[in-house]
Amino acid sequence: MTPRGARGAGRRGRGVARLLADFGHDLPASPQPVRNGREPRLFRYAPKRGQRHTGRGWAAATAPVAAWRMTSDQAPVLWPFISAPGLPPTGAQMGIDQLSGGSFYADPLGWVLRDDVPVTNPNVFAFGKPGRGKSATVKAFVLRMMDFGYRTLIVGDPKDEYEKLCHALEVQPFAIGHGLPARINPLAFGPLGAGWEHLDAAAAQARAAVVFARWLTLIRGLVGSQRIGDTRVPFGPSDEVVVKTALADLTGYAHGQSRLREVTIPQLWQALDTPTDALVTECRYASRQQFLDGTRLLRDALGQLVTGALAGLFDDHTTVDVDWHAPIQSLSLSRLEPLGDDAVGIALTCLNSWGRAMRETATPGDLRIVVRDESWKQLRLGPEAVKSFDADLRLSRRDGDIQFAVAHKPSDLLSAGDTGSQAVTIAKDLLHLADIKILHGQDAAVAAELETLLGLGPIARDLVTGWAMNGKGRALWCVGEQAYKVQTVLHPAELEIAFTNDALTGAA
Repeated sequence: MTPRGARGAGRRGRGVARLLADFGHDLPASPQPVRNGREPRLFRYAPKRGQRHTGRGWAAATAPVAAWRMTSDQAPVLWPFISAPGLPPTGAQMGIDQLSGGSFYADPLGWVLRDDVPVTNPNVFAFGKPGRGKSATVKAFVLRMMDFGYRTLIVGDPKDEYEKLCHALEVQPFAIGHGLPARINPLAFGPLGAGWEHLDAAAAQARAAVVFARWLTLIRGLVGSQRIGDTRVPFGPSDEVVVKTALADLTGYAHGQSRLREVTIPQLWQALDTPTDALVTECRYASRQQFLDGTRLLRDALGQLVTGALAGLFDDHTTVDVDWHAPIQSLSLSRLEPLGDDAVGIALTCLNSWGRAMRETATPGDLRIVVRDESWKQLRLGPEAVKSFDADLRLSRRDGDIQFAVAHKPSDLLSAGDTGSQAVTIAKDLLHLADIKILHGQDAAVAAELETLLGLGPIARDLVTGWAMNGKGRALWCVGEQAYKVQTVLHPAELEIAFTNDALTGAA
């Protein structure tokens, strides 16, 4: 019988490899087979209440979880997983982007030059209920853009809302009204009238085409602003030929003069009311009487502009000497408010034409923000006035200006005419000429307009009618197809400039 210890030693005896190694012979090592094991799992199953171990987060009861179903376009609005602002930090710092928590910067011209921002023109439309902070946002924008070389032109301030801003910058606004010395000639040549005698025939003809096209757009809008009952005065091709022929004769362009004369609206009206034989023949009328009969509506409409409510304001040579190097210039129209919306609209049309003339030869780098407050009053003058406004917006890319139009609500554009009319169709297209829209708070009754005219979805619509109504300066900035929830932040010094309720405070 083998002892227990011997049996244990035998089990623990040397193997063949160890035995040979003791005598100086090493066996070659055999390669180990590669085992294709499973990769370790990144996630492991866990019960709803957690694992029942110390420190594993086990809960005695399950937490209630709300389930939400939404698209990928809607999710970023309701769930804050936007980590950084979507726009570059260039231009004016306007406030806080509520979705990202970062600063929001506005740079319309800079956006046009970038391929990663869906903006093709720098024009801006600002809509909002009164008292929601529209004018404060506009003032903050123009004031802060001055640090980047921009100057501001207020082409018509019906309520003197920008007077404090002008005074803060040591600029005196030009007041236009009856009994005041300021006069504006909407038929002024502007910079294009200088150096005409040094132009060759081709250059003179090209410059004349620009000047006469602007004048025709203005006259068409002014004549179309007059009414015959509920119908606007028409301005047809024959009227255009008559006006263009008369202007060419009055300026001396038709006679080949090297230095052209500046014309006023009363001079044009007088030339049409007492036509020369040459004018009648040039306009292809058989007799003077036929000319007078065919141009009666045209002459009466121009006569109303000379002898009507705006007599003495836009019917003489310009007496305003604008300092274009000043940071801001404003043309006040508050004295015209008692004359009604049509009178203010006609004044805005005249100022727009004059302002466009002053900017026709702007030097490169002369950046300008053109603010058009209460623009809806001009659009109500009919299709021709809408076309004039449309022309200003379309020239923004050529001139490098930022056209900043302010109105109460999108449907203000529809007041240009009857439903389905040409004026309304053109007015709707104006929204496409402004890739940047600032939507301040609106009542719920305007919600349908926001979806129909601007194509906002229900979430963006509710932001405008809900969140934006609960605080001043809140607005939804639509930059191309992208929307940003922005709270405008004003410096204490800007609060005094932006305050527009002086009349209400005094009454209280």
